[in-house]
Amino acid sequence: MSQSISNLRLGPPASPAESSPEQPHIVSLVLRAKKALLQGEQLCTNASSLSTSSAQTAVDVLALDAQVRWMSEAVLDQLKLAAQVAKSIEQKRSELERHVRDWDTLRAQRSDALDAILESLGSQSVPPDFHVVSADSSPFGSQNPSEDEDETPFGFPKADSDPRESPTDTIRNRSPLARIQERRSKKMDRRRWKTLRDFVDERAIEDLLDTIERDRQELDDILAQTSDYPESLAKTINAIKEMVPADVALPSLNTIFASQEATSIKMAGQLESLAHHYGNISNAMHDHENGEEFGEEDLEGMNSDADALPGIISELEDGVHAIQAYSDELLAAKMVAQDHIDTHRRILTDLDELGEIMTDMLERQHHVETESLDHISHLHLELSPLEELHHKYTSYQYAYNKLVLELARRRQYREAVQRFVANTMAELDTMVEEERMLRADFQAEHGQYIPEDVCLYIENPPNRWTVSRRNDEPLETLPEVEADMVEEAQQRTSGVEVGIGASQSL
Repeated sequence: MSQSISNLRLGPPASPAESSPEQPHIVSLVLRAKKALLQGEQLCTNASSLSTSSAQTAVDVLALDAQVRWMSEAVLDQLKLAAQVAKSIEQKRSELERHVRDWDTLRAQRSDALDAILESLGSQSVPPDFHVVSADSSPFGSQNPSEDEDETPFGFPKADSDPRESPTDTIRNRSPLARIQERRSKKMDRRRWKTLRDFVDERAIEDLLDTIERDRQELDDILAQTSDYPESLAKTINAIKEMVPADVALPSLNTIFASQEATSIKMAGQLESLAHHYGNISNAMHDHENGEEFGEEDLEGMNSDADALPGIISELEDGVHAIQAYSDELLAAKMVAQDHIDTHRRILTDLDELGEIMTDMLERQHHVETESLDHISHLHLELSPLEELHHKYTSYQYAYNKLVLELARRRQYREAVQRFVANTMAELDTMVEEERMLRADFQAEHGQYIPEDVCLYIENPPNRWTVSRRNDEPLETLPEVEADMVEEAQQRTSGVEVGIGASQSL
């Protein structure tokens, strides 16, 4: 169009007779050119404003992007610190759990050792003859008194008899002969014998184990107060980390500015063409008012240039739209960055709350750690009675086996003494008989010649001798110990060194 306007030629003025009444009115062409020029100026002004605001928006986008990046790094650093706190809590809990596992292992060892010695005690029978009435004969007591004995093992009395039972029933049902026969039957049937375990106060052991288990459960309750802390912190940290926005996807500013500049240059050229056309058509109108007439060729050129004005305006509008699109792209990036800033502000609020929560968690964890360690120390003290019981019952079994061997030795001693006494008595009887015969021979050979009033005692027989216990002490009573029991006792004590009353450690 600018080319057509620049080529517009003004011919010589035509005579009034030659002017055509159908020639377009020159004023309408001027108005159309002026309107197009004003529209072009407005569009270029809008484009310039958009370019200026785009530049400011680009600066804002860069500033917001830098702020987002800085806040993202700060948030991630805070989350790393929070993760370290969570890891510290988890490590402290792991250390406590290791102490608990060590204690559980030690308790299992000592409980198993105690069970083993109790099982061993339950496998060793005690003959009925060993059950003596003595208030101090058993250091452990008896939990399982026999219903068919008048006294419990190792001398602990049975419960009082039923008051509904009459003395006649007692005499009738428990006559001495029946009692002797029953004891003989029981002595023959080892299945009815008591075991060393019958003299153990298992009720006290159960009470001790129940107390230990109850205190162990209390330790679990203490540890459970912070059991979910590591997992809870990890979930919170991951949730906040997922909230951290990604980096702003910045558009290519160089491309945008280059495109806007090219569009602005093009629009400037188009606006210059509109101004040139308006100047030409205004001059033509002044010439027409001065009486100059235009030829048909000139009129066709002016009409052609006027018809091109809407296309130029459309191109200017397209340029404005292009610049607007670039501006909208920058505004969209700015809005995204601003949303990220808002998200980070919410994250910082969450981090402040998380910091307060972690402070409370650390204080609670420290309290739980202190309380747990004190409780574990108390539990270790409670294991000492198990060790002491194991040593006591081990020594008890060892002493019983030594008792069996001692009784066997004493029986051997008694039998050896009895044999010695019997042999001595037989030898004395032989010597007395020999002496009697010698005296009888002497008396037969010489007695008739010796006056009766000389050595009256010469006719006395030799003294007869006897060997008896001093002061008529009763014969020592020893229970019968069968050979297999002695052999079992020897096997159980062979190679075993147990210091009675000494401390043993598992």
